[in-house]
Amino acid sequence: MKNVWKKVAALTMAAAMTVPFAGCSNNAGSSSVAGDSSAAGDSSAADGSTTSGGTLVNGMQLELNFQDDEHDPEKSVNAYNTLKDAGMKLLVGTVTSAPCVAVSAEAAKDNMFLLTPSGSSLDAISAGDNCFRVCFTDPGQGKIAADYIADNSLAAKVGIIYDSSDVYSTGILDGFKAEAAEKGLEISAEEAFTADAKTDFSVQIQKVMDSGADLLFLPIYYQEASLILQQAKSAGMDMTVFGGDGLDGLIDQLGDKVDIAQDVLVMTPFAASSPDEKSAKFTAAYEELTNGEVPIQFAADAYDAVYAVKLALEKAGVNDASMSASDICDKVKVAMTEITLDGVTGSTTWTADGEPTKAPQVMKITVTDGVGSYVSAQ
Repeated sequence: MKNVWKKVAALTMAAAMTVPFAGCSNNAGSSSVAGDSSAAGDSSAADGSTTSGGTLVNGMQLELNFQDDEHDPEKSVNAYNTLKDAGMKLLVGTVTSAPCVAVSAEAAKDNMFLLTPSGSSLDAISAGDNCFRVCFTDPGQGKIAADYIADNSLAAKVGIIYDSSDVYSTGILDGFKAEAAEKGLEISAEEAFTADAKTDFSVQIQKVMDSGADLLFLPIYYQEASLILQQAKSAGMDMTVFGGDGLDGLIDQLGDKVDIAQDVLVMTPFAASSPDEKSAKFTAAYEELTNGEVPIQFAADAYDAVYAVKLALEKAGVNDASMSASDICDKVKVAMTEITLDGVTGSTTWTADGEPTKAPQVMKITVTDGVGSYVSAQ
């Protein structure tokens, strides 16, 4: 998905009863914020900063080892092989979908357990029964968005601006369109941009405004969304804005222009400003680790991924660091369907096909004295 995706996190068990924890995410390029955030989330969990029990798993110690996949499928496989050569026995990664598709194929061949925090495309974990994810699928997000808009009577006509060159964006769009048809929502404008042309959105914005839409749906990432919001304001657009988890990061991206994001609705499983005790503890630990940086949902997904693996290892009774990666995978993939993780992104269970089951959240951005934060939109 975003910048967080450049580090694939892998769990390794060394002979000395330690588990070197490796990560692979994207720490450079357009999605580096997500990659950095995800890696820091992994580190917070591995440090055991906010949960009793820390990094010990059945007497074994988790250790972190990160590799940068640069949001590139070929480089992600190189990162995976580097981690495997270093003794990896479980993998937490990758952060984004395209690298995850490539890496999961290799992990399936090796029967290496893989848990992606935020690889959300349908085929990110379809390679084998060794693959699981923490986040919702892209079409699943689209369905949830359409349901929320219809069930809460937010709009009768919806305008959409999406990235036709990105599987994350098109995946959400597909799910949204299918459910919108079922719910009787009219899509009055469906305007695309591509990775090669994502700075000037004046044409798309004007077409949405001319269509009579009363809500703008943005199944995209926060970098482009920040530009769209600024240009939409200049164009005089006045309508509700709703986005998927890719908009998490919008507050920091806008900086001193954050007032533009007032009342924007975002589907995200985590909000740093939540009064929930688990979220507050995680946020404090993350800020300490990153010198004050506020965590976004990619960090929370990665944090929960580490603790899901910890819980599954404990459930499976894995206590021998000399076990092969394949033997560990056979035990852990069964245990994943038997655990319930009470994490910072919600209470989560998993089905045998690797998909998570948890309740979605819709948050609203509020701005007070130039500071943006999330409040529940429910």
